[in-house]
Amino acid sequence: MSNQKQVLDYDYTIPVARETELDRAEFIRNTYMHVALAVLGFIAVEAVFLNTPFIVEIGLKMTQGMTWLLVLGGFMFVTTMAERWAQTSTNRTQQYMALAVYVIAEAFIFVPLLYVGIAKTGDLSLINQAGVLTLGLFTGLSAVAFFTKKDFSFLGKALTIGGFIAMGLIAAGILFGFSLGLWFSFAMVALAGGSILYQTSNVIHRYNKEQYVAASLGLFASLMLLFWYILNIVSSFSGD
Repeated sequence: MSNQKQVLDYDYTIPVARETELDRAEFIRNTYMHVALAVLGFIAVEAVFLNTPFIVEIGLKMTQGMTWLLVLGGFMFVTTMAERWAQTSTNRTQQYMALAVYVIAEAFIFVPLLYVGIAKTGDLSLINQAGVLTLGLFTGLSAVAFFTKKDFSFLGKALTIGGFIAMGLIAAGILFGFSLGLWFSFAMVALAGGSILYQTSNVIHRYNKEQYVAASLGLFASLMLLFWYILNIVSSFSGD
């Protein structure tokens, strides 16, 4: 029987937590390998975007007023569709397409933030600092989930509510012209941290062994949310 036939015949209702230890280890390895590949893909696409004046110009313009709200709305739509596509499709090619689309969307929305971060110092120092802090927190939170083996699925509703509140505050700030300030960035770091715990818990307890692409997309999304707001904080403390 071919591998493709085995995948099609697999019962997708079986969580990886009920599989053999070997299957669980392979699933976790595949998941984090795909997170790493997504990060490398993000870096590669971002490098192309930042070295393309036309894209940089569009990126800087899209942060102005209502345009940014429309961009965020479009990004949320792409995120939702990519996650649904990756989670529900049994076609591996479609799952990879969903992950690739999401990586490209992330790279595009990061253009203005990274461009300003580089312009502040003339090099990658701020981005490197934020990257180290992000990876450190991501690793620490992942370790908490793995070593405690606690099921953090209860965070799901709180994260959804927190996400809607955050979007509402961002929309209000854009519409009424006020700055959310550093407190909001710190709150979003906490939200991203909760999301990492939630997604890591799903890797351990919820996904089935064929869903490592979907699992990697969820983790990558949480990682990039954390990076976004840590970079905001680092940039704020760097001065003008």
